[in-house]
Amino acid sequence: MTSDAAAAGDPTVLVLNGGSSSIRFAVFAATSPPLLRLSGKLAPVGGTVPPTLRVRTPGGVPSEVPWKGGGDHRAAAAGLLDAIAAHPATGRVRAIGHRLVHGMERHDPERITPALLRELVRNVPFAREHLPREIELVRLAGRRFPGIPQVACFDTAFHRTMPAVARLLPIPRRFTDAGVRRHGFHGISFSYLMEELLRIDPASRRKRVVLAHLGNGASLAAVRDGKGVDTTMGFTPTGGLMMGTRSGDLDPGVISWFARDAGMSRAAIDRMLDDGSGLLGVSGTSADMQVLLGREASDPRAKEAVDLFCHLAKRWIGAMAAVLGGIDTVVFSGGIGENAPDVRSRICDGLEFLGITIDGRRNRAGSALISKASGPVQVRVIATDEERMIARSVMRAVGPEPPRSPR
Repeated sequence: MTSDAAAAGDPTVLVLNGGSSSIRFAVFAATSPPLLRLSGKLAPVGGTVPPTLRVRTPGGVPSEVPWKGGGDHRAAAAGLLDAIAAHPATGRVRAIGHRLVHGMERHDPERITPALLRELVRNVPFAREHLPREIELVRLAGRRFPGIPQVACFDTAFHRTMPAVARLLPIPRRFTDAGVRRHGFHGISFSYLMEELLRIDPASRRKRVVLAHLGNGASLAAVRDGKGVDTTMGFTPTGGLMMGTRSGDLDPGVISWFARDAGMSRAAIDRMLDDGSGLLGVSGTSADMQVLLGREASDPRAKEAVDLFCHLAKRWIGAMAAVLGGIDTVVFSGGIGENAPDVRSRICDGLEFLGITIDGRRNRAGSALISKASGPVQVRVIATDEERMIARSVMRAVGPEPPRSPR
């Protein structure tokens, strides 16, 4: 029997990670720990460019699958679910896990019920760019896999341990009471990074740690004694550190200027801050850090975009150090954090006063530990895996599969 045939009857966990312009997915064997069978990404969705479906099996090379479905979010999601269901490695889906960007006061992974869906719809004003598409994906998955339990994993959950003062915004209390406060995001990634860090270095449970998830979306988290105490993103995933196309924090007066003096509508401002700012906005050419690094010698704006990103990341590490009272470990992750040694070096340059020193050879080689042996602060590179973290959470939520009755 081939491995694909063997997989046909095996229970699996399907993970769906819907973004604003892409849908990532993974299929894991429903084992402890979950074992990856299939992963992929459909992108771009929701635009004018036809999507491309890339699929990969463990040990294999990514392959492009001809895409015959639609390109808008709903059609793309429905077509992707059909493609996943038809793949031999998908097996018998036992549970489906979703990344939900906003949980408000909900934290632990939980089964999605009609009541929870209604609550998520009420939460849409707090994450208009993400929640509507994620809710639609939940509904479509329920139709494609009827009767299969679905589990919500909230990206805000990691930050539930932040002290009250770190969650407040300096605005009138009536808005705070309505939920307008700092929630933090990238929590699924941070949870995975902490689990991996504790596996590598169990003593980290008692250390002061800064986690840096640096990718097209980027944020940092301060962790003390294994618990999040502060983070860079706040009320929405647009805040904090500048990102690929998102602005990060801005003086509120800049927003007023856009509306009053530039004559921009609220919708136009939202689009610009989410899709036209960050690395793309500053460089004027690209949101891709690797592209900008390749151009910076001949393109001053590309260099300025890279320099600003590194400068702001350095500033935020300093802020996290102030909150923690020092740093014992820094972890770089995400597409930039894992794959751009020059960016890691520039961010850490000048932070020697905090005990952060980089070993150039280790850093260029992409070693797991890139700090100098004599340095008091460990600087690590850990590849994040949100899908695996979701699969783990789903398995914890649904429990082991009951034994089948003998025929």
